[in-house]
Amino acid sequence: MKRAVDIVVLSDLHLGTYGCHARELLNYLKSIQPRTLVLNGDIIDMWYFKKSYFPKEHFEVIRRLMKMAVSGTKVYYLTGNHDDVLRKFGEMTFGMIQLRNKLVFQVDGKTHWVFHGDVFDASIHRARWLAKLGGEGYDLLIRINRGINRMRRLFGFGPVSFAARVKKGVKGAVKYISDFEDTAIQLAAEKGYDYVVCGHIHRPQMRDVIAENGRTVTYLNSGDWVEHLTALEFVHGKWSIYQYDEAEFGTPSPRLQVAEKESNVYTLRREEVLPELNGLAAMEAI
Repeated sequence: MKRAVDIVVLSDLHLGTYGCHARELLNYLKSIQPRTLVLNGDIIDMWYFKKSYFPKEHFEVIRRLMKMAVSGTKVYYLTGNHDDVLRKFGEMTFGMIQLRNKLVFQVDGKTHWVFHGDVFDASIHRARWLAKLGGEGYDLLIRINRGINRMRRLFGFGPVSFAARVKKGVKGAVKYISDFEDTAIQLAAEKGYDYVVCGHIHRPQMRDVIAENGRTVTYLNSGDWVEHLTALEFVHGKWSIYQYDEAEFGTPSPRLQVAEKESNVYTLRREEVLPELNGLAAMEAI
């Protein structure tokens, strides 16, 4: 039975890289039925895209996203730095998926400002080669980390995140994350927004902050599907951070599984379309 969710925000999937947890992500996508899905940047990693590496599970994630769009989920694709080649197209619609650089919408009278967040990253705009070099090092670290975690599971130990430890241990990284969040919050307050929703820094977060002008802003970050395996969910009028748990998706022997029936052709009838979320309306970004 799929969980009904009003809004889901995903970011930093990095499909096409070794670090992406596509199998786990596919499990999650199959378990939910969102009315609105916001893909907030770095969905397909076009910086490191290689024809030699795009496993079946990565294709299945894209296929699942397309099926959700056809089945009635309103899907927005917001561009990030790793898929910034799409920004040249501006705002347009690809079939059932709406391409945007940022999104502003209201829920229950509260204004949400959603964007990836790389606009705050000076290294990307001033020294793109340096950002790519750092990205390659990060991807290598994730691959090594994954191999070590496989060994740890064999001996009954839980997984560890080297990347998270490095970020916590390096003062520059800690300061960058703090500055990123503070900048997003202050700008949101200046524009009169109640919520600011970002990705980019791979750090799931949800907190209320009183900005310098006295306005309370809720900062949300959806995390990633490389280290944290998290998403933002809006259900029953409240936001929460979803954390993937392997125990929730335990599967029996493949011989005992019944393959999910998929249709190559989808017929969308008017009465099958899910009702649009009450109070949710896309508006022109300010």
